[in-house]
Amino acid sequence: MKQYLSIDDIPDVDALVKKALTFKKDPLSANKLGIGKSLLLLFSNPSLRTRLSTEMAGKNLGMRVTTMDLSSGWKLEYEDGITMNTDKAEHIQEAARVVSQYADIIGFRSFPSLVDREKDYQDFQIQRLANLASKPIINMESAIRHPLQALADLVTIMEHSKSKNPKVVLSWAPHPKPLPQAVANSFINMMRRNEMDLVITHPKGMDLAPAMVKDTPVEYDQFKAFKGADFVYTKSWSSYSNYGQTAFLPDWMVDKEKMKKTNQAKFMHCLPVRRNVVVADDVIDSADSVVISQANNRTYAAQAILSEILSNA
Repeated sequence: MKQYLSIDDIPDVDALVKKALTFKKDPLSANKLGIGKSLLLLFSNPSLRTRLSTEMAGKNLGMRVTTMDLSSGWKLEYEDGITMNTDKAEHIQEAARVVSQYADIIGFRSFPSLVDREKDYQDFQIQRLANLASKPIINMESAIRHPLQALADLVTIMEHSKSKNPKVVLSWAPHPKPLPQAVANSFINMMRRNEMDLVITHPKGMDLAPAMVKDTPVEYDQFKAFKGADFVYTKSWSSYSNYGQTAFLPDWMVDKEKMKKTNQAKFMHCLPVRRNVVVADDVIDSADSVVISQANNRTYAAQAILSEILSNA
């Protein structure tokens, strides 16, 4: 693996999951692999799990880790031919080349406009960085993808699944503000790649990109979708067709009554989560909730990716 911009960069998903689980058992088993190597993490929007888990993953491998917040005080300009008389401090043309001299691997996290669908779905910012940088790039969430999260999600399902092809439901949830489609997009991609029995459920109008969904079944009745599920992954996202728009529909919150329709499903969420908006307390606090384990797996998923890139440098 030379970079990790999307799940399509993974040559062997099963092997990568096994590597992540091996690191979970012994996080320091390859602590000499990254000695003398530097990991630079650039965040254009805030993060808790992604930042801390990726930092820990690099350190577990013996890497030197530096993190920089670009969202306040050092914003980057990505457009060419523009007069830079706004709040953008530096152009990506210089920034990408400069940071490539300071690091062996670069992690980058950005956020969609939720206004310009065409540009967002080009994954414009991270693609510009990847095209200009001379070092491998790891996608720590971009406008339309979150492949680090998706790998941790698969690791979590493999840990807890009682069958080879469990029924997995990806359910939309209400939220007070519009959110990106990145987590949902990458989760669908990962489940399809592993031939999981995936069903997507959301209200009409809160659709995802057809190119991401493809022929995955979509059920507009949440109760029907939950029937017999082994895993329920809940996530808020804004509309693709009415781009960036959302609807606050409290009836779509995941509660105990809906979970009773499942096959005692494990409840998943990428966090952070709005309690009693997205999910009821008695669901997220139940014995069937795996959200904390899921968050813990972020470290070992990132560690597996970093180790693959280091091994193939």
